[in-house]
Amino acid sequence: MSASPTPTDEPTSTDEPTPTDEPTPIDEPRIVVVGSGWHFLSGISYYTCRLSNALGERFDVGAVLMRRLLPKRLYPGRARVGQRLSDLRYEVPVFDGVDWFAIPSLLRAIRFVGRRQPDVLVLQWWTGTVLHSYLALALAARLRGARVVIEFHEVQDTGEAAHRWASLYTRWMIKPLLRLTSGVVVHSRFDLVALLSAYGLGQVPAQIALHGPYDHHSVVPAARRPSEAGVCRLLFFGTIRPYKGLEDLVEAFAGLPASYHLTVVGETWEGWDLPARLIAQSPAAGRITLVNRYVADAEVDHYFGAADVVVLPYRRSSASGPLHIAMSHGLPVVVTAVGGLVEAAEGYSGAVLTPAAAPGDLAVAIERAAGLTARRHADPSSWERTVSAYARLLEEIGVPMTVSGQELLTATSSNQIVPELAPDLR
Repeated sequence: MSASPTPTDEPTSTDEPTPTDEPTPIDEPRIVVVGSGWHFLSGISYYTCRLSNALGERFDVGAVLMRRLLPKRLYPGRARVGQRLSDLRYEVPVFDGVDWFAIPSLLRAIRFVGRRQPDVLVLQWWTGTVLHSYLALALAARLRGARVVIEFHEVQDTGEAAHRWASLYTRWMIKPLLRLTSGVVVHSRFDLVALLSAYGLGQVPAQIALHGPYDHHSVVPAARRPSEAGVCRLLFFGTIRPYKGLEDLVEAFAGLPASYHLTVVGETWEGWDLPARLIAQSPAAGRITLVNRYVADAEVDHYFGAADVVVLPYRRSSASGPLHIAMSHGLPVVVTAVGGLVEAAEGYSGAVLTPAAAPGDLAVAIERAAGLTARRHADPSSWERTVSAYARLLEEIGVPMTVSGQELLTATSSNQIVPELAPDLR
C-alpha cells in the first residue's frame, strides 16, 4: 500500500488507471470505504481515515471521500471549509472526492470503485446530504457483485432531524439504500436497538464494533503541562450544539470551589449560543476560558495536555470523539450515562458516569473525577477489535475469508503506556 497525496480540491484519482488504483493481488477481501473527507472536516472525517487505515492492515482497502457535502453557506462550520486542520494521512489509495452536486465527481468515483473491484463497499452513515451519492455508489457496486455494508454513526443527524423536510427526505430515501444493504455495523447495543426500531432491519446481519481509539492526538506523559498547586483544570471539547449539554456544565461549574478552572474548546453549530451567553453571565466567568472555534490537530494536545479532567455532559449521544481522545490521553472523564456512551466507557478506570441534564449531580461527579488524577488510565479500546468485528460480519454475509474474524488479535490502544503513578498525569 502507498500513502495518498495530501487531499486537495481536485480528486486525487484520475479517470485513467494508476498503480495506486489497482487492487493488491492478495487472498483477502477487497474493501472500499466511503465516508467524510477533509474539505468539510468533522469527527466522521477522522473516523473514516482511522477505519480505512485499520482495515488496510488486514484487507485490500481503498477509500472514497465525500468532499463537498452541501452548499458551503448551509454548513455550520462554513468559515473553515477547505482549511487543512488535520494531520492524519491515508495509508490506502484514495479518491478525493465526491461533491453533493455529483457531476462529474460521482462518475469518477464510480470508475475508481470499479477499478478497485471491491468485494464489499462500506458506507459511513451520518448525514442525509450524502444519500443520493451513496445510492449511486451502492447500486454500481451491487451491479458488479459487491456486497454493501453500512456503518451507522447515528440514525440521523440531530440538526437535520430538526428540519421537517430534511428529516422526511432522509427517512424515505434511505429505504432503497437499505434494500441494497447486506449488513450493518453500529458502535453499541444501544445504537443497534435504535436502528432496528427506526428501520426494521431485523433480518439484516449486524455487528457491534466499538469505536476505536483516537490516539493520533496523544503525546507521551512527559509532555504534560503541570497545573498550579491545588488547581483542577476541567476541559469541555467538541462542537457546541443543543444536545451537548454545555449549559448544564456552566451551571454546575458555578457551584464548584474556586480551585476549579474550566476551558471550553469548540465551534458553535446550529446557532446554539446559549452556553456562550451563560458563560459571560456566570458568577465564575473569571475562571472560564472559551475558545469558540474548531481547533487544528496541532492544538488538540495543547488543550488535553493542560487538562486534569475532561467533562462531557451530553443530553444524548451515540458516540463521542472527544471521549475517545480523553481516554487515549489517559485522563479522568465525566460523561453522562446516555446513548452509546455507557458502553464506550466500559472498562475505562477513569470514567465517572452521571445522569444527563442534572447540574447538581454533574458537580458531584466532577469532584469524584478530580480524585482520579493521580494516574494515567489505560484506554481499553482498539482498532484491532473493530477490524475483528468487520471480519465477523464479512463471514456472516458470505464474503470468503482466509482468516476467521474470531482469530484476529485484539489489543489495547496503540499508544498505551502501562498506567503509572504521576502527579502530572499523562
